[in-house]
Amino acid sequence: MTTTTDARADEGYTGAVARVYDLVHQGKGKDYAGEAADLADLVTGRVPGARSLLDVACGTGLHLAHLAGRFERVEGLELSPDMLAAARRRNPSTTVHHGDMRDFSLETTYSAVTCMFSSIGHMADQGELDAALAAFAAHTEPGGVVVVEPWWFPDTFTPGYVGAAVVEAEGKTISRVSHSRLEDGATRIDVHYLVAEPGRDIEHLSESHRITLFPRSAYELAFERASLATEFLPGGPSGRGLFIGVRA
Repeated sequence: MTTTTDARADEGYTGAVARVYDLVHQGKGKDYAGEAADLADLVTGRVPGARSLLDVACGTGLHLAHLAGRFERVEGLELSPDMLAAARRRNPSTTVHHGDMRDFSLETTYSAVTCMFSSIGHMADQGELDAALAAFAAHTEPGGVVVVEPWWFPDTFTPGYVGAAVVEAEGKTISRVSHSRLEDGATRIDVHYLVAEPGRDIEHLSESHRITLFPRSAYELAFERASLATEFLPGGPSGRGLFIGVRA
């Protein structure tokens, strides 16, 4: 017997999906420790003596767990209540704020503000992208850096892409299948999970997200409007590159 749980489009990673999120991505080979080390090196290479970092859209806090030992003060910000709860459980000694990247105000600044795993792609349009970068810049010390991992650009996105993985972790076997299509200048990605474990019914989870296909110029414009001198580094942890902005 199979039970089904649906996450409505664009509500974020909630409920049961949030619980299997880490298991799937770690099982697929996402190296959170290595990515955190590379990110810390990138920050300190541009800001020698960097002491603090805010990770925006920190998810369940796996990057935070590895960044905590690299800076005197590391904090997170997350919109999804379920992801936020997981991040706080994983990082009991780390402050993780509840907030929206478009309009948060923490009344402090950091040596670096980061936004990884293409979370910025959930901004709906240029106005929201500008608002997010303005918020990042407002929380960055003079001379500090903003690091953003973008979603695919329109010319690098592959419409119709299908991804699939099967992982085994914590006594569960989880299959994940995703399908990405072009939808009015954005990626519509539908994801389905089957979660099986001994003695329980197979659980079917699904979610759908709209992720905007901003061109590179849109990101650069948002950085410019936020008074951040920017450069683009190809590659990055997911092959989508990294934008680095320095606050004058």
